Amino acid sequence: MNNVAVIDYGMGNLHSVSKAMESLGDDVRVEITSDASRILAADRIIFPGVGAIRDCMAEIRRLGVDAIVSQALAASKPVLAICVGMQALMESSEENGHVECLGLLPGTVKRFGGETGNGVLLDVDGKRLKVPHMGWNQVQQRQAHPLWQGIEDNSRFYFVHSYFVAPTDASLCAATTDYGHTFASALSKGSLFAVQFHPEKSQHSGLQLLRNFLAWDGRA
Repeated sequence: MNNVAVIDYGMGNLHSVSKAMESLGDDVRVEITSDASRILAADRIIFPGVGAIRDCMAEIRRLGVDAIVSQALAASKPVLAICVGMQALMESSEENGHVECLGLLPGTVKRFGGETGNGVLLDVDGKRLKVPHMGWNQVQQRQAHPLWQGIEDNSRFYFVHSYFVAPTDASLCAATTDYGHTFASALSKGSLFAVQFHPEKSQHSGLQLLRNFLAWDGRA
């Protein structure tokens, strides 16, 4: 039995992620929980997140999820962070006027269009792009990784976000996506893999990534 813990801190598409994982086989057991002992006893862990980073970080710290994620990574347990779960790993976020995050990965979280000073985001033809970035977009793989197994480069995944991660260590970047400019849409370090897109909403490619996560031993 492949035991997967989905961290429950009240923020995230917990049930859609859980259902997607369960659809991958009868040998997959998924538990949505905030209990540290149960999370750390699982074979692998999903760290989801949806909503404002200030509220997410408040619940993460209140429930001790910060310590749980750190312990899991220290033990080389495979961890998949999704959307705001990925953003929470960084040092800080511009959202909500500046929020301190977990600092497990070097870099910050920035708002689309923030670099222009007026919040306007333009494509290469000068056409204004909507924020949030919502819908299907291509993901360019920047490094070989077991979680890309069976997924063609430039496959489309589903995004919903107004903020993006900007890692200061380029070696962490596992994939990029273009939306007004190029941003990191997947990060990798040790037994951690983090994605800005929602694999549970990304049909074939998303399910393949989740299938790869179930088979991953936490080593690149």
